[in-house]
Amino acid sequence: MSYRRLQNDELRIAGLTGVDLSLPIAGPGSRCYAFLIDWHIRVLLAAAWMLAVWLVLKLSGLLETGGFRARYAALTFWPAILIYLLYHPVLEALMRGRTPGKRMAGVRLVMRTGAAPGISAILIRNVFRIIDSLPFFYLLGLLCCTFSAQRIRVGDMAAGTVLVLDAPDASQALTRLPALVARTGLDAALIELLNELLERWPSLTVEHRDDLARTLLARARPGLAASLAAADDTELHRQLRALVVVAA
Repeated sequence: MSYRRLQNDELRIAGLTGVDLSLPIAGPGSRCYAFLIDWHIRVLLAAAWMLAVWLVLKLSGLLETGGFRARYAALTFWPAILIYLLYHPVLEALMRGRTPGKRMAGVRLVMRTGAAPGISAILIRNVFRIIDSLPFFYLLGLLCCTFSAQRIRVGDMAAGTVLVLDAPDASQALTRLPALVARTGLDAALIELLNELLERWPSLTVEHRDDLARTLLARARPGLAASLAAADDTELHRQLRALVVVAA
């Protein structure tokens, strides 16, 4: 993407061909809804771990052993704390800016460039939860989300992230770019041009889109340049999709 513009209510990313992608920024209500869902899930997961360990030890008779009771706390308490604390960073990394709560609330975490957040940004954002939670019940974070221009909390300011409403078409076009670059070996700018041509394919005349397709395909696969002249509209569209569609 050539540049990005962060407005009060949306994150806009301008493409190389002038076609903007807009990601609406999530408000405090969506944030709170996602957080409450995730909070209940991680509390239940931590409690489930503690209960499972207790049942295993109880049924095995180890819990009745005097010297083992001290170790019981280590087997239950610390793993439960880790489950609670690592819930957000682990799932946000695995689910590319989402958690179950964020998915249910229809929001996702992105960088200010529109890309999926990296591990370092996710860790920074979650470490700053300590500050956002001050003085109690995430009051500071909620105030920042309510009154800041881009509805971001302190952790977002530190990590360079934004919570946006999950717009599948726009977000997928952004987050699949690294995978496309790795799979095809093509330049990121060229992949974006190929993606935008496919998105605008139905709105272009056959002659115009076929000319563009031949030009871009020749850049992507110079060895096919001679055969592209005889390719029809359907074949050109198929070759474009073969280049840029990541297998599920």
